[in-house]
Amino acid sequence: MINQIQPDEIYNLGAQSHVRVSFDQAEYTADIVATGALRLLEAFRDYARESGREPRFYQAGSSEMFGASPPPQSEKTPFYPRSPYAVSKVAAHWYSVNQREANNLFICNGILFNHESPRRGETFVTRKITRALGRIRYGLQDKLYLGNLDARRDWGHAADYVRAMWLMLQQGTPDDYVIATGESHSVREFLDLAASFADVEWKKCVEIDPRYLRPTEVDFLQGDASKAHNTLGWRPEISFEELVRSMVEHDLELARQEKTLLEAGHQVNPRGRVHG
Repeated sequence: MINQIQPDEIYNLGAQSHVRVSFDQAEYTADIVATGALRLLEAFRDYARESGREPRFYQAGSSEMFGASPPPQSEKTPFYPRSPYAVSKVAAHWYSVNQREANNLFICNGILFNHESPRRGETFVTRKITRALGRIRYGLQDKLYLGNLDARRDWGHAADYVRAMWLMLQQGTPDDYVIATGESHSVREFLDLAASFADVEWKKCVEIDPRYLRPTEVDFLQGDASKAHNTLGWRPEISFEELVRSMVEHDLELARQEKTLLEAGHQVNPRGRVHG
């Protein structure tokens, strides 16, 4: 496919990216996240050699690679992965570095901290919260089940972070960059803010479910993106509050539409899809 398409830039965002699921499906996660990246890197290497072109490759890393290393985490922070997903991302990172150095290829690792938007998958905690709060607000569900409310994350907006990915591949030389806001918030803080926008008293409807606790937790992630500031000229433009508000407003509208369809006699599943 690469030889047919002849791309100038390749962005490898493919992954089994749910951290909790990776504990239950470790081998599958490694095959997709680690070995999958290696397969694509080798195809990229062959394409660069055979075509005579100078394509560029972006490998999506993750703040989960830092795991238990204390914050703030930068490019110089040692990796200490705490899940099969994170271990696999570390492998993909070093595969990328090795291919870059062994074959003189333009390959960048972007070590992106959590990036969210209204398009985030509904199994990820931020979207799970905003989606549930919208449905609770409109009487479509009663409870929201969560895991560790004290885990802290550096949350930014996906639109800002995709801009950073692109900027990495526009530089004169390839390198690796941490992309983060430099702020850290707990899941509880995210929940508080989201509930205030949704006008829901979350303490009456949220329950802790041990199934959502990780066997080995990542307690505190906060990125230091100084290198990206200085080299790429990148800084986040969308605040934490704006991010949360946009997600809540989107999911309130989804819930409103779902309720309207139900009242009109349609069958709708929790994701808002109509059945008849």
